[in-house]
Amino acid sequence: MIAEPNAASSLPSQKENAVRDETVPESAVQNSRSVRNGNLKTTREKRKVREQSENIRKNSSSSRRVRRLQNGAVVEAVTLFEVVIMGKRAMQSVVDDWVEAYKQDRNVALLDLINFFIQCSGCQGMVTAEMFQSTHKNDVMQKMTETFDEESGLQYKKFMAFPWILTVTWPVDMDGEDYPLIRTGSYWKKFRANFCEFIAVLVQQCQCSILYDSYLMDAIISLLTGLADSMIRAFRHTSTLAAMKLLTAVVGVHLNLDVNKHNAQRLYEVEKNRISGKRTNYRLDQLERKGKEYEQKLLEIQNMMNAIFKGTFLSRYRDVIPEIRATCMEEIGSLINTYPDTYLNDSYLKYIGWMLYDKQPEVRLKCLLGLQGIYSRKELVYKMDLFTSRFKDRIVSMPLDKDHEVAVQAMKLLMLMSQNCEDVLSDEDCETLYQLVYTTHRPLAVAAGEFLYKRLLSYEGDEEVVPKEGGKSGANAHQLKRLIHFFLDSEVHKHVAYLIDSLWDWAGTFLKDWECMTTLLLKNDGGDREALNDAHKSALTEIILATVREAAEGHPPAGRGAAKKYSTDAQKVANLLQIPQYYDLDVYSTGHLEKHLDALLREVKDIVVKHSDMSVLEASSRTYYILCSEEIAIYNQVDRARTQLIDELTGQLNQLLDGFWQKEEGFCTDAGEISRMYAALRRLAAFHNAHDLTKWNLYHKTLRLLVFEMEHGSLSVLMILPALQCTYFSLLWQVAAAAENSSKGALLALRRELRRFSEICMYFLTHKEKDVREKAFVILCDWLLILSHQDSNNNEEAVGLLDYLPSTSLQEKLLLFVQEHIFVEEKEESKDLTKEEERKDESCKLDDLNKKRSLLAAYCKLIVFNVVETTAAAEIYKHYVKAYNDFGDIIKETLSRTRHNNRIESARALILCLQQLFQTCAESQDGSTGVDLASASFTNMKELARRFSLTFGWDQVKSRESVAMIHKEGIEFAFQGATGTDGKCFPPNLSFLLIISEFSYKLLKPDKKIVYAYLQRYTVEPLPYSRDEWQPLIWYKNSLLANEDEESSVLGSLGEWSQMGTSKASSCKRKLSNGSLPEASHAEAASQDPALQSASQLASAAGKSRKRLKSRETNLQEHLPFLCPGGLQRSKDEINTEDVLMERQAGDKSEDADVDVIDGDQKS
Repeated sequence: MIAEPNAASSLPSQKENAVRDETVPESAVQNSRSVRNGNLKTTREKRKVREQSENIRKNSSSSRRVRRLQNGAVVEAVTLFEVVIMGKRAMQSVVDDWVEAYKQDRNVALLDLINFFIQCSGCQGMVTAEMFQSTHKNDVMQKMTETFDEESGLQYKKFMAFPWILTVTWPVDMDGEDYPLIRTGSYWKKFRANFCEFIAVLVQQCQCSILYDSYLMDAIISLLTGLADSMIRAFRHTSTLAAMKLLTAVVGVHLNLDVNKHNAQRLYEVEKNRISGKRTNYRLDQLERKGKEYEQKLLEIQNMMNAIFKGTFLSRYRDVIPEIRATCMEEIGSLINTYPDTYLNDSYLKYIGWMLYDKQPEVRLKCLLGLQGIYSRKELVYKMDLFTSRFKDRIVSMPLDKDHEVAVQAMKLLMLMSQNCEDVLSDEDCETLYQLVYTTHRPLAVAAGEFLYKRLLSYEGDEEVVPKEGGKSGANAHQLKRLIHFFLDSEVHKHVAYLIDSLWDWAGTFLKDWECMTTLLLKNDGGDREALNDAHKSALTEIILATVREAAEGHPPAGRGAAKKYSTDAQKVANLLQIPQYYDLDVYSTGHLEKHLDALLREVKDIVVKHSDMSVLEASSRTYYILCSEEIAIYNQVDRARTQLIDELTGQLNQLLDGFWQKEEGFCTDAGEISRMYAALRRLAAFHNAHDLTKWNLYHKTLRLLVFEMEHGSLSVLMILPALQCTYFSLLWQVAAAAENSSKGALLALRRELRRFSEICMYFLTHKEKDVREKAFVILCDWLLILSHQDSNNNEEAVGLLDYLPSTSLQEKLLLFVQEHIFVEEKEESKDLTKEEERKDESCKLDDLNKKRSLLAAYCKLIVFNVVETTAAAEIYKHYVKAYNDFGDIIKETLSRTRHNNRIESARALILCLQQLFQTCAESQDGSTGVDLASASFTNMKELARRFSLTFGWDQVKSRESVAMIHKEGIEFAFQGATGTDGKCFPPNLSFLLIISEFSYKLLKPDKKIVYAYLQRYTVEPLPYSRDEWQPLIWYKNSLLANEDEESSVLGSLGEWSQMGTSKASSCKRKLSNGSLPEASHAEAASQDPALQSASQLASAAGKSRKRLKSRETNLQEHLPFLCPGGLQRSKDEINTEDVLMERQAGDKSEDADVDVIDGDQKS
């Protein structure tokens, strides 16, 4: 950040250079001077200076905010750096705004621009500035330092940016080589382009005004020159790129001025000739002044160009960082092509020639590309004689460069030199270059083929040797003879296919003239001077064969081309392997393309052998599955290839396992052996997923590994995971085969194996390795789901024998795994991480969250499909609010599906969840005083109950039985333990009535009366204790009352509470399960005041008929056994339409209804 100087203290008499007084207090300027003079004694003083400068900068920037429209939204950018990151669309207007700000207060605007360059260097530090007033040069040079302060851990750089001396302060860890220009990804590539574009637009917008004020450019050039001399790579790289782009932009301004000057001069001459002999008029004087103005501007621009070139290029073109050297070479080549009048001379060309010997290929490549632009223009070549004679040998040797791209561009450059420079290449040079048509790198061979064709075979520019007889056929015959002579002279007779492939793009016309070739082949050599001898005819037959093959197959010869280019890139290979899935496979048989099918199968096999990445292996397995369909004619051919591949893979695995079991200790410690077995198991597991490999007997081999791990616990996790997966697939294929046709004995044997595998997975749920535990859990969940939902159409006996439901112990272990691995908060350790480390940490956290979501989804499927008890969902529902952001969608979908299956069981899981939470809360507090209603845990319970109630939706008739059952279970739980040995005991769970009161507004009015009557069975009047202790009961009764009259009567009649008989109470209560309830972990959410008012009721849809209400009364009786003998069979006068329709009352329960509504008949 930049702390602006105090104009009043630095330049009181210079209005032109004044900066607003209010931006920086005097103390900040004094502290700034202390930093520059090294007078700060303590770290506290230095920190104070930094904080003051930061605050000053924030205040200054806040007054210069600009609003930009980005993707339809208004974005506020504080600094130029942030605006440049936004993109090019805002560039023009931003520069215009900055120019206007500069015209108003050039010091403030210029300091913003200086800060922009510092930020683009990745500097997160601070910039302070002081006005340069000293007239002593030595004093100024002493300030130009770059030091490290060991006490504060900061680095300082002081340099001149006229009219200021700038001090940049940054942390020492900036040497970590992480700054915008070298960061990877499309985002930062765009930043580089935007950065260069900003500089170009800035110069373009300033060329008509402030560019020549002898202030702006002096400061910018001084800044960039000072940063380019820094020891910090980020400063040098960024400032060098900025300076070179600035030079290019200034050269463009120079060209425009030169054109304008020339036009003004012509107009002046025309006007002068028109008024010849007359007195000078105003028009002529104006044109003369205009010409002088252009000359003055051109002189200033030339001074800028020289300052940038000498201050930046000469010191950085030999920088130790190759990116900086490449930037210099790229821009000098662009300058020579753009403005050859100034830069096309040996004084500038020599730098390109010298850097042709650079050790880094990217620098050599930039030099070659720059020279290509020069040698492609014939009007410039005549100035290149000295350069060509000096560096020709180096360029001729560069097609043999170890970097392929450099070699290709060097060959193209030699092609341009051969075309535009006479006799620049000797015959020896050409012979050397001709032989490159046989290289295996096809781009280089094609470039050499162009050179050979245009230099030796073509008649372009060589009209004297064009045969006058025979027309086009004669010309082709002459070219063919030249080609034959070249082929024989090169003495590389076995590589004619390479020669033809190199020439195909350039000489395709005469290489496809097979009629001419046949004519030459049939001519007799008797007396015909154009006839070919035997050696020439042999060569011609090879050429004919090669051209026909090239035309028919259309791909390069073996060893050349892009067939293997992506074979080692896992992501690209996985994508490419999906292409055969869309082939028309019948074409292989109908079109007699079996050879191409064999080539495809060989390629896929090579990929399987080379790779162990699961995505590639699964894509390969999928390709074999598509190709190996029994309905198509190529099945036998593909099946043989697949069988051969599996034989090789199992052979490798058997060999590794034999060596493994022969060891005395029974396990291997060699990392190489573990890696090979890991790859072999992964390949077979990937294929076992889509292919039945039962006949290779993989099950017993992998099962033996798993049993060994259970007994000894010494296997590597790399071996356990694929072995577990492979065993799982093996059993699935056996189950599928047994369901179709198997004897009872085979089914019983398979059933024993299923039980055995389930026990193995149960064991691995507690394995020391996290990956093994998670893999075993996922496999076990899928395994149980498959076995409990088999298709009984084929063999009912097999389904009955193989059907398997988890035992109670297994269900407990699965639920325990969910509690310990999914809903466990990981403690975040406070560490000082770099940005790269923070990105990696965030990526790891996201991957871990995705794994947890997959595990939870696997378990919830068991609940939804009734593999485990529905009440197991209670443990999941506890985290509905707490973990809503991470798992809310999964829990919500589980609740919806279970409600669709069985409304009563789903509601029982909800009330059980709340009961368990209440008991946990009570146990964590002092039992003598009951549950603290103001505690955060109780507030969270009440919020969870509210969210549960919202999931029942608007149709109260549909959820009638579920809500009634929740109230019944809640009342019984609230009065548990109410009767003691002495006949009187306060209910310890009475506060639970506040929890279930959140469901009261979901009751129909008749059901409220029924529930209220059932509640009265537990309470008689008068109450034996104070009203405060019974306040939850009063609140709950209020929530059940339908009108104010009933409410008044109840509140007025509360008195003593008579003792209920033990037998009567026990007969009305639901028997809860014995034993302690599982503990639930809770994180206290944001604290809220408990809702002390009665819950308001939500109105149901109006117009529900009495018939619909009666149709549900029978089912309601089953779940409300606490009614009078008549049950719901009351008189018609008691149940009327008014009882069915609920009165609409205002409340605060509807704000989340659209979000949390879950209905069993529709998706949430």
